[in-house]
Amino acid sequence: MNGHKPINAGRLSVAGFSFLFAYILSFQFEGQVLYSLLEMRGINASAYILAAMIVHFMGLLTCGLLVRSGAAAKRIMLGGMGLCIVATVPFFFAPSYRWMGGLIISGYFSGCAVAAWGFFLRDFTPKNERIKSCADVLIYSNLLMIAVNVVAMNRSPFIGLSLAMLCLVIGIAFIWMLPLEQENEQNKTFKNKAHGSIKNPLILLCLFVFIITIISGLMYQVINPSFEHLTGLTSWYWAVPYIVALVIMRNLPKKAKRSRILYIGMAMLIGAFISFMLLGRNTSDYLIVDTLMLGACGIFDLFWWSILGEMVDYSDNPTQTFGIGLSANVFGVLCGDFLGMAVTSIGLLSAEVAVIALTVVCVTLVMLPPLNHQLVLLLKSHTYLAVYDNMNQSQQTDIVRQIKTLGPLTVREQEVLQLILSGKSNREIAGALFISESTVKTHARNIFSKYDVGSRAELISTLLKNHGIE
Repeated sequence: MNGHKPINAGRLSVAGFSFLFAYILSFQFEGQVLYSLLEMRGINASAYILAAMIVHFMGLLTCGLLVRSGAAAKRIMLGGMGLCIVATVPFFFAPSYRWMGGLIISGYFSGCAVAAWGFFLRDFTPKNERIKSCADVLIYSNLLMIAVNVVAMNRSPFIGLSLAMLCLVIGIAFIWMLPLEQENEQNKTFKNKAHGSIKNPLILLCLFVFIITIISGLMYQVINPSFEHLTGLTSWYWAVPYIVALVIMRNLPKKAKRSRILYIGMAMLIGAFISFMLLGRNTSDYLIVDTLMLGACGIFDLFWWSILGEMVDYSDNPTQTFGIGLSANVFGVLCGDFLGMAVTSIGLLSAEVAVIALTVVCVTLVMLPPLNHQLVLLLKSHTYLAVYDNMNQSQQTDIVRQIKTLGPLTVREQEVLQLILSGKSNREIAGALFISESTVKTHARNIFSKYDVGSRAELISTLLKNHGIE
């Protein structure tokens, strides 16, 4: 009926967000525009960069409190990008308190705008295309960042700043053209039925993201300065391996297992820090270290961006889910920055820095199997529940009766099980059966024990998968 509209809206959404993200990458904390401006004025960059990252983190974390609809998300994105333009203007003039003020304003509202995009990702991109949309955003924004960085470093910081602001103007134009669509029926179903909870998998994902991105912050503070004499090369090559990794990941077969790819990323990280420890500081050494490091970063970034893209389907507020997930990334970089500053201040050798980084990698390796297990259970159980909703009463009853248990279910346990399979939370089950929530939890534990499972997600997955639903 309107088959072309979601595709066009999805492309507009990706284009608008890519230009916003290019501004953030090239100006606020990863790119060279702000660094070049501060260096030209003889100002230490640390306080400015940390301030920008802290307020950006706060914007990502709190935007969900302000945005609860697609219309509100569009207003926040347009308003946030507009404020970023205004707040960036002082950097064309002599340094003053307006620089720090502008950075704080632009950092916070750019964070809000990024989080708000969660609504557009859910509403305008089909679920099976979200990994490609996330990859496209990261690829396009990094290509734009490279262009702006090269100009800022080799021509003029002010021209680079102008280009970064132009990215915002173009981004506003694309977001402005987005339609305000009604929430689709699938999203209404997920909203009205509390299909399990994404809280625990989201917490685990955030913890994984936080720990692994500590390495990114450490990289900015320790590895990058070691190759700062290669200005011409680093201005454009720095993000190239990242983009190449994203292109490869984007075009992998859908059946490719993410967990195996993540282990490849882990091996690349280990190789990067061992190379940094053993090699020198010339051009070929930089190419080896940067290729391994940034290639791994591309793998990890697309992993959690695409997972968040799937999680927004199961959240009442996709802005909140998307913002919290990405805030873990920024917080990890922040902590890595502080760790890097500490390492630099006490003058640790490159071998000792590598040991610290490898320790972080080992922690994430331990976390990877349970993280993958939780995410698979979450996404599969929600798929099964959607199928269960479309069954008639007799089919739903047959599912419960046909699966053997370690012990017979009581009448009350059968009632609780049916409500679990309908997507009810413990509180909703308690209200429906006029019992306490603690009693519901006791019945649920007994059900888990009789089906030999450890959680609600595993119960749902086991019941419906054994019924022949893949």
